[in-house]
Amino acid sequence: MSVQEDGAAGPEPEILRRHDSLYGDAEKVSNNKRHGAGGSWARTLQLAFQSIGVVYGDVGTSPLYVYSSTFPNGIKHPDDLVGVLSLILYTLILIPMVKYVFIVLYANDNGDGGTFALYSLISRHAKIRMIPNDQTEDANVSNYSIEAPSSQLRRAEWVKQKLESSNAAKIALFTITILGTSMVMGDGTLTPAISVLSAVSGIREKAPNLTQSQVVWISVAILFVLFSVQRFGTDKVGYTFAPVISVWFLLIAGIGMYNLTVHEITILRAFNPKYIVDYFRRNGKEAWVSLGGVVLCITGTEAMFADLGHFNIRAIQLSFTCVLFPSVALCYMGQAAYLRKFPENVSDTFYKSIPAPLFWPVFVVAIMGAIIASQAMLSGAFAILSKALSLGCFPRVEVVHTSNKYEGQVYIPEVNFLIGAASVAVTLAFQTTANIGNAYGICVVTVFSITTHLMTVVMLLIWKVRLPFIAAFYAAFGLAEFLYLSSILSKFAEGGYLPFCFSLVLMALMATWHYVHVKRYWYELDRVVPAAETTALLARRDVRRVPGVGLLYSELVQGIPPVFPRLVDKIPSVHAVFVFMSIKHLPVPRVAPAERFIFRHVVGADDAGHRLFRCVARYGYTDPLEGAKEFAAFLLDRLKVFVHEEAVFACSQRAGGDNDDDDEMRRAQAMAEEEKRLIDAEAERGVVYLMGEANVTAAAGSSVMKRIVVNYVYTFLRKNLREGHKALSVPKDQLLKVGITYEI
Repeated sequence: MSVQEDGAAGPEPEILRRHDSLYGDAEKVSNNKRHGAGGSWARTLQLAFQSIGVVYGDVGTSPLYVYSSTFPNGIKHPDDLVGVLSLILYTLILIPMVKYVFIVLYANDNGDGGTFALYSLISRHAKIRMIPNDQTEDANVSNYSIEAPSSQLRRAEWVKQKLESSNAAKIALFTITILGTSMVMGDGTLTPAISVLSAVSGIREKAPNLTQSQVVWISVAILFVLFSVQRFGTDKVGYTFAPVISVWFLLIAGIGMYNLTVHEITILRAFNPKYIVDYFRRNGKEAWVSLGGVVLCITGTEAMFADLGHFNIRAIQLSFTCVLFPSVALCYMGQAAYLRKFPENVSDTFYKSIPAPLFWPVFVVAIMGAIIASQAMLSGAFAILSKALSLGCFPRVEVVHTSNKYEGQVYIPEVNFLIGAASVAVTLAFQTTANIGNAYGICVVTVFSITTHLMTVVMLLIWKVRLPFIAAFYAAFGLAEFLYLSSILSKFAEGGYLPFCFSLVLMALMATWHYVHVKRYWYELDRVVPAAETTALLARRDVRRVPGVGLLYSELVQGIPPVFPRLVDKIPSVHAVFVFMSIKHLPVPRVAPAERFIFRHVVGADDAGHRLFRCVARYGYTDPLEGAKEFAAFLLDRLKVFVHEEAVFACSQRAGGDNDDDDEMRRAQAMAEEEKRLIDAEAERGVVYLMGEANVTAAAGSSVMKRIVVNYVYTFLRKNLREGHKALSVPKDQLLKVGITYEI
């Protein structure tokens, strides 16, 4: 592809220099602040209140089932309650508070959190992505914020070099990232099942004739309603849910204080960690196995990080330390105090420990809290999958952005149906919260462990923290999470296998899609059409220019895609204004609209009459794609700005950098205005979207595994999931597809 090169020598050659195609053209940056970034304490308090409804529904409803899951066979020794309570309290302090609230939240990706946010953060400091998607102009967008590693810190440089030179390291990082995503999806499936089933089970206190099977079917009905209303979105999720969860926290804290004062205040000795040691000495292997129930007290912790983009760090820290922790800690202490007198009620601790006059209010709020907990996890799962989709790690599906205010509020119909069906199936199959808890715990702790490993890379590569602190972080949290995970894995045959089966299927799907996506990209990159061939195509006598604007979509960020000559051969015509269009997703949350498009002439300014342009539209992984009409209008507006700037630039080159040549400048501006009018006129005649319909097959001589993955699995996914033009909201009556086969 030919480009405008440096002009005549002038007094300011560096300012006027044009580098390679699409490089160095993003000087215009903005300071758009994301929702919840900084601000006054009043704003922080407002966000902290909203976060109560969005973030803590899951971890706040854990008291419904923790003790029943920890003691499935009953309480054998009275002091076991003290040991388990001590485990619960220190687990809450160690992992959610110390690790997440005061460490992990600071590893956000320009305000966004989650597994993919950590991966994208690392990928901007080391070239670990398998598609060459990093360019100079991308580092200039206002949300990119790259810091070059200091040459004085050799360790960071060494880590960077090892990551970039090792395919095994790149694959390992990608694998644990999609494993974390798969486990979050499993969490989104199991949270509704265990939360709703636990809450509904309380009705048997007032209706003892109800069988467990009937309770299950009531839960299924609620789940059906829950998944049916997902399409309406959660635009006002913070203010709608926060009051309900706030009432829930007040109720469980008050009931906890009541049980402490009425039953046994001495349970507070659980703050002495020696009771943990005594518990393990007394029970040995059984104590280790019971950790699988204890860890359920921190389910939903990952939501604090994943939903950070809607709030800010101070808001999360404030709401956790001042609202969540005191409330749930009091609830667990009150339940332990109650069980000291009534250990036989451990299978239904929460509802048995409620004072009789408060039963129905608490039951109603518990049902609402369980639904809210499910809603929050589903919203988080949708948001994470939309990020995976943007980074080319998930097949095309419809992503509906349900809010203009909260970027992360998305809804994915196909995924919602699959998660809903899986959640109902799990509820019907497992029947009780104990078995569901075995599967649930594996999802939770696996995500914790993956976050610990990615955080260690962040500390080494980006934060450049001292080694003793990194070692302490990895040892403390890695060991704790290993103990919990090993305990849960002991119940693999009792439900623990479920998230592994689910994750293996989802990982295989994501890995297959990404593998072929990368191979296809490199195939096209190796076969870009040379500039001379493009010029020859346009010069052919049988090729005519037809009215209108043509947008040819391609995965390539640079170069003319191989589908273009095929198009010209089949239909020897090119639209009067023709744009080679690429949608590029950067590993940042958002790209400001002013920085969205980068343009270049396919041929030089002297051949501007060809009106062939190269355009890259850049999106962050939380940016929604506009509708076709809005996208075309925005693109053509920015194209006209580019044409004007190019005319001024060319004039400055011809004048040798002398801007006093007013006549030359006026002529250039007049030409630019004429070009802009022509673009408007062609836009009025219509916009046509052109796409290559690539049939990807394994090359001759490929292995059996590769042929299965490419020819069958990938082809099945591509044909049965959302097509490219639907994902980009391209209207059918303006779409033209060109068939081509790639052998990879």
